[in-house]
Amino acid sequence: MLLLRLLAVLAGIGIAGSVFAYFFTRDARYLALAWRLFRYTLIIALVFFALLIVERVLVPFV
Repeated sequence: MLLLRLLAVLAGIGIAGSVFAYFFTRDARYLALAWRLFRYTLIIALVFFALLIVERVLVPFV
């Protein structure tokens, strides 16, 4: 769980840094990178929480 929190914090720092770099340079590459990081982080989080839910549902049957 500590590793997931660390990865979430790093992703947040990466997204915030990319948005800050976009505002500083007005280069659209940084905004695209922030959006891509956000999407991948959201997908990974949804998969992780889906696995937690599946585990909660299947454990009583074992």
